[in-house]
Amino acid sequence: MDRRTFLLATAGTLLAAPLAAEAQQEGKIYRVGLLVTPPSQPGSVYRAMFIAALRDLGYVEGRNLVLEVRSADNRPERLPALATELVQLNVDVIVTKGDGEVRAAKQATSTIPIVMDPSGDPVAAGYVASLARPGGNVTGLSFVSPDLSAKMLQVLKEAVPNIVRIAILWNAKNPVKVLDFNRTQRAAQTLGLTVRSIEVRSPLEMEAAFTAISRAHADALLTLVDDIFGPAMFVRIAALAVKQRLPSILGEEQYATAGGLIAYGPSMRDLEPRAAAYIDKILKGAKPADLPVEQPTKFHLVINLKTANAIGLTIPPSLLQRADQVIE
Repeated sequence: MDRRTFLLATAGTLLAAPLAAEAQQEGKIYRVGLLVTPPSQPGSVYRAMFIAALRDLGYVEGRNLVLEVRSADNRPERLPALATELVQLNVDVIVTKGDGEVRAAKQATSTIPIVMDPSGDPVAAGYVASLARPGGNVTGLSFVSPDLSAKMLQVLKEAVPNIVRIAILWNAKNPVKVLDFNRTQRAAQTLGLTVRSIEVRSPLEMEAAFTAISRAHADALLTLVDDIFGPAMFVRIAALAVKQRLPSILGEEQYATAGGLIAYGPSMRDLEPRAAAYIDKILKGAKPADLPVEQPTKFHLVINLKTANAIGLTIPPSLLQRADQVIE
């Protein structure tokens, strides 16, 4: 999941390290490489959670931690060169924020540990041998659970019972999203929905994508989380959907706070401390090959009633009661 732009933090903004710092090697400076596709956003809530999770484990930037950040600024073709830079710096671990980043890092090194934070389907993509026994130098978090696509569609159909045609917005340039799209398409067919595939390969194609959605006469929109659909794009996607009075859903809770109708997916508040825990174990000597890949365990349903009112939609009370958060 792009799920994926909250890793940077400016030096000097962290509080004093907790007692956990005593567990680190005295005088040791750990160098962590951060590889991301979207432009860096120092004010990101998720980034703050990630940095706080590292701090809780005793890693403080400017004291015993150096963050080597490399951002592709929404140009995925730059990722291989940036990954090579991190390898040349001989970082202790590389943290990746999406599938493109994992591919680039894995191609750049077979020895430096790589922590996925998170990826899509790492087994199907060939990043790891299996979830239980990753093998190699890659481990971390998977954003995907086997039935997430079906659950998202069920939530959307419960919110808008009369939908027939659903547009799926996805990055066709990402091999992992091809698998994700196929899974979602099968789930849609099971629910009797006709799928309109809307392929986007760059944020610059978003306007054209929504023109295609309008021409397809879609009743609703499902966006598959991807590197190029990071938080900076959530506001744009939500605004374009509202403009077309189109019910929409995306698999990150921040989408609803950005103005999207519904967000349903893994809780990033749960994922970030788990990603930090992988880094901690590796820096203390654990091998990625021996650390099982974790799948989501908590899912959040967030509904934006302001958006529902804006598009003239009444959300059923039964769905509102199940929501973890309702934005009014």
